[in-house]
Amino acid sequence: MNIIIMLLLISLLILVHELGHFLSARILGIKVDKFGFGLPFGPTLFKTKIGDTEILIHALLLGGYVAFPDDDTESKEEKNPEDLFKNKPIWKRTIVVSAGVIANVICAILLVMLTATVWHKLPAGKYNIDVEKITAPKGALVYSSGLQKGDRIYKINGTEIFQPLQINKFAQVSKKHDGQISTEIYNETLKALSEKNPEIKDSYKSLEKGTKITLIPLKDEKEAKLSKAALLGMEKIKQEEIKLTKEQIALRDKIQGKKDFILENENISLSDIAKAMADTQKPMYFTVIRNGKQIDLKPIYSDEKGIIGIQQRLEEVLMPANTPKEIVTASFAYTWRITDLTILGLEKLFTGQIPMKELHGIVAITKVGGDMIQNTGFFNGILLTAIISINLAIMNLLPIPALDGGHLLFLLIEKIKGKPLDEEVIAKISNFFFILLIILMLLIVFNDIFALITKKI
Repeated sequence: MNIIIMLLLISLLILVHELGHFLSARILGIKVDKFGFGLPFGPTLFKTKIGDTEILIHALLLGGYVAFPDDDTESKEEKNPEDLFKNKPIWKRTIVVSAGVIANVICAILLVMLTATVWHKLPAGKYNIDVEKITAPKGALVYSSGLQKGDRIYKINGTEIFQPLQINKFAQVSKKHDGQISTEIYNETLKALSEKNPEIKDSYKSLEKGTKITLIPLKDEKEAKLSKAALLGMEKIKQEEIKLTKEQIALRDKIQGKKDFILENENISLSDIAKAMADTQKPMYFTVIRNGKQIDLKPIYSDEKGIIGIQQRLEEVLMPANTPKEIVTASFAYTWRITDLTILGLEKLFTGQIPMKELHGIVAITKVGGDMIQNTGFFNGILLTAIISINLAIMNLLPIPALDGGHLLFLLIEKIKGKPLDEEVIAKISNFFFILLIILMLLIVFNDIFALITKKI
C-alpha cells in the first residue's frame, strides 16, 4: 500500500509539471492539441475533449506530455498561424518551456509548507552527536585526549560534523597503518633518513644484506581533510599518492619501535624503508561543545580497523514551525538545502565522482519512499516527494536536447542569431538525445532491479 501511495505521489509531480506547460500555453494564447497524463504506450484509460484540447489518461501513469499543433508536421488540418507555438515571441515560448520547472519548484515548496503546517517542525538535515561513553580498551589514546562523556562532537580537523557517519568516515581515512602515504610525508622521511645515514649515497639502489640502518623517530602523518561532498557520500575520498607494496608493509611491521635495523633481505633500498616508516597514523583533532563552550582536544587516533572506541547518542535537529513566520522560514530553508544538495550531486555525477552504478531511478525511489512512509511516517514520504520534485525541476533545466533546458538553449541560440534554427536540425538533435535518455533510463532501471535483488535498498 505504501508503495502505491509513493507511486501516486510521483505521478502527481509529473502531472504538475505538464500542467505548468499546459496552463501557461493556454494563458498566452497558444493552442494545445493534446494533454496526456501517462506514457502514450499501451491502452488509454480515459479520453475526452475540452475546448480544442484532447485530454488523455494512459495506463502507464509515470509520464506525461503536452502536444502542440506544430508537433504534427504531417497533419493536413488547416492551422491558424497565430495559435502556433513557433510563431509566438521568444519570451512567451520561454515562459511555456520553463513553466514545468517552475510548477515543480512551487509544488515542492507547497508540500514542504504543508508538512511544516501540520507537523509543526521540519528536519534541519543534521544531528546533535553526543558521547554516550568511551568503549575503547583501557590505555587507548582516546582517554588521554580529554574527551568526556556528554561532550557534543562539533568539528573534526576543522570540519563541522552534522551526521554520525561522518565521524566514521574520518576514523576510516585516519586509521593506523593503512598502507598509503602522501608524497610529502615520504619525501620528508626519506630526507631525514638520508641525513641519518650519510654513507648511503643512492637512496633508490638496493642495499646489501646485513647493512645497518639508523632509523629516525616515527612521526604522525598529516590529518585528513574531507570535503562536504565526501562527507555526504557524493565524492570519492581521495587516496594518498603512494600505496605501499606487500614487501614495504612487511618491512614497516618489522621496524616498529626500533632505533636501528639490520637488513635481512636483499632488494631493499633506503626509499623502501622511508615508505615503510612514513606509514604511521593520522591524528584527528576534535572540537567539542562542553557546558556551552567550544573545547579543542588533544589528538584522537583510530586503530588499524578505523575504530575510535566511542558510543554515540544522537538527537535529530528539527526546525520549529509553529507560527506563520517559522513555517515560511523553515520551509524555504529546507527547500534551499535540498536544492543545494541536488546541484552538488549533479556536479559530482558529471565530474565522475559518483559512479554510474550508483544512479537510481523510479523503482528505487518508490521502494525507498514506501519504506520511509512505513517506518518513519507519512510526513517523511511527503518530504521525499518534495525532494523528488526539486530533482525533477533541476534535471529538466539541464541544457540537454529533449529536456526543457535543451529547448531553452535552442531559444537562446535563436535570440542570438535573430532567426529560428532549422526545424529538421532541431528534430534530429532532439531525437538523438532522446535515444540517449532512453538508454540512460534502462541503465538506471537495471541498477534499481540489481539493488533490489542484492538487497542494497
